[in-house]
Amino acid sequence: MTDELGVLIVDDDFRVAALHSTIVEAVRGFTVRARAGSVAAARQAMAEHPDIDLALLDVHLPDGSGIDLVAELACDCFIVGAETDASAVRTATRAGALAYLIKPFDDADLARRLAGYAQYRRVLAGRNVDQHAVDAALSALRFGTRATERSESGSPTEQRILALFARSGSTLFADDVSREIGVAAPTARRHLANLVAAGKLTMSLQYGTTGRPRQEYRLPGH
Repeated sequence: MTDELGVLIVDDDFRVAALHSTIVEAVRGFTVRARAGSVAAARQAMAEHPDIDLALLDVHLPDGSGIDLVAELACDCFIVGAETDASAVRTATRAGALAYLIKPFDDADLARRLAGYAQYRRVLAGRNVDQHAVDAALSALRFGTRATERSESGSPTEQRILALFARSGSTLFADDVSREIGVAAPTARRHLANLVAAGKLTMSLQYGTTGRPRQEYRLPGH
């Protein structure tokens, strides 16, 4: 049994699906349970993986619209597509989509929304809530977790990581941070994900000729 939030990625472009998978796996507390390239495949994935908590749905799929899946799937949903028609946004919201991200967007934007969703789930984990909790949960969904659950200064390790970026003035990978700070690579990735979610770092993907893309990090504006 795991406390990680399971994610279904629905996109008929395997390159985009792979990119979104990489971002999801980089955010602490999330794991990709399945990927699907059509409405039918999304339904099958949900049937095979009842532990899916969140679906990232493209709008235009070979056999239908991801928006139509929002009300159908037994999980929370984000629309992550290139459709800019205002009526599509209203339809998705009316159907129950918790977020609507228009492609292309920065990798950090999705990471921040995922972190906000995790906070939303934590705030609403109890049996009863008050108005403050409702407001905090909905704010986390919209804006991410910027300073909602974390101090402005962050942990001592994260302060050291930010100082490293300030000294280097360049892009760094998680392995670089792990080596320079003296922490394990998984620990470095966890703190980097926290800093991205807080808006203190940005993340993008670097593609090589083979293998999975690597996550690179930098200070905002660099």
